[in-house]
Amino acid sequence: MSIERKNTSEKPVIGITMGDINGIGPEVIIKALSDNRMLRFMTPVIYGSSRVLTYYRKAMAMEEQNHHQVKAPGQVHDKKINIFNCWEDTPDIQPGIENETGGKYALLALQKAADDLKNGYLDAVVTAPISKNNIQSEEFKFPGHTEFFTQLFQAKDSLMFLVSDTLRVGVVTGHIPLKEVAGQLSKEKIVKKIKLMEQSLKKDFGINKPRIAVLGLNPHAGENGLLGDEENLIIKPAIDECKNKGMIVTGPFPADGFFGKGSFKTYDGVLAMYHDQGLIPFKTMAFENGINFTAGLEGVRTSPDHGTAFSIAGKNQADESSIREAIYLACEIVRNRGMLPEQ
Repeated sequence: MSIERKNTSEKPVIGITMGDINGIGPEVIIKALSDNRMLRFMTPVIYGSSRVLTYYRKAMAMEEQNHHQVKAPGQVHDKKINIFNCWEDTPDIQPGIENETGGKYALLALQKAADDLKNGYLDAVVTAPISKNNIQSEEFKFPGHTEFFTQLFQAKDSLMFLVSDTLRVGVVTGHIPLKEVAGQLSKEKIVKKIKLMEQSLKKDFGINKPRIAVLGLNPHAGENGLLGDEENLIIKPAIDECKNKGMIVTGPFPADGFFGKGSFKTYDGVLAMYHDQGLIPFKTMAFENGINFTAGLEGVRTSPDHGTAFSIAGKNQADESSIREAIYLACEIVRNRGMLPEQ
C-alpha cells in the first residue's frame, strides 16, 4: 500500500506515542523535546494526554514546556509541540506500577497515531515503550510494535532493524521462544530478510552498495557440521542465492568472534538469526542511543531500544538520548525517501 501525504509542511511531522503512562515514556518525551532546537527540523505531535504530560512536568519541575492541543488531523502548529488527547478522562497515574491502566492508555495512543500515519497526516511515528504484557487485549494480540505495524501496513514481511552510529543489526526471527528458533529458519526466510535489509540500507540510509554480514546459528557457525547443520543446509544456500543476485553478502560468521574482533565495523548491516544474538551485542554497545526501526514498510516507525523501565519511572532518572535519536532517525529516513515537498 502507498501513503498519500496529507500535510504540506516542509518539515517532517512526527507522531510520538506516549507509551505506558506508568513507565518512562512521558518523561523521556518531555526531556527530548525540552530543547527548542528540535522544532527547527521537525514538527512533533504527542499522542496521549495533556493531563499525563502535566503530571510528569510538575514531577520534574519542567512546567515551562507548553503544548498546542490538536483536536483533528491537520491542525498541527509547525513551531510548537503538539499534543493530541487520545482520551478525555483522567487516568490514575502510578509511576513504576505495571497494571491494566497503563496498557489501556498505551493502546489508545498507539491506535490513533498508527491511523494518522496510515492516512498520511504523519510522516513517521516514534513509539515510546509499552509493556508487552499489559497491552494484550482483543484489539492487540501482537508480541510487540514491530508485528503491529507490519499488519497495519498489510506487509508480507518486515525487518526488526536495530540502528546506531556504529552498528546496524537485523534479526531473522524476533519475539519467539529460543527453543523455536531453529525450526523457524529456512533458506527462503533468510533470503527475504537479506533483501529487506539491502533495500532498507539503500532506500532509508542512502547506501548505494551495502555490505551485509550474516551470522551463523550455532557456536562457531556449526564447525563444519560438528555443532549443527543449519549453516550448511540453510544459511549458506541463502547467502549464495543472494550473491548470485548481485548482493554483497558474506558469512555465516560465528557471532562471538564477529563482534569480539570488531568485524562488524566493515559492514553496513548485520543479520542475526535470533533476537538475543543480535540485540545483546547491540545494546551492549549502543544502549543509550540505540534505535529500533521497522524496515520494509510503507510507513516509517522508529522507537528507543529500551523498555518501560518501571524501576526508575517517576524518579527523573531516565535518559532521553535513545528517543531523541529515534526522532532524528525518523526525520532522516523521511528525507532519504523523498517524502517532503521540494523547497
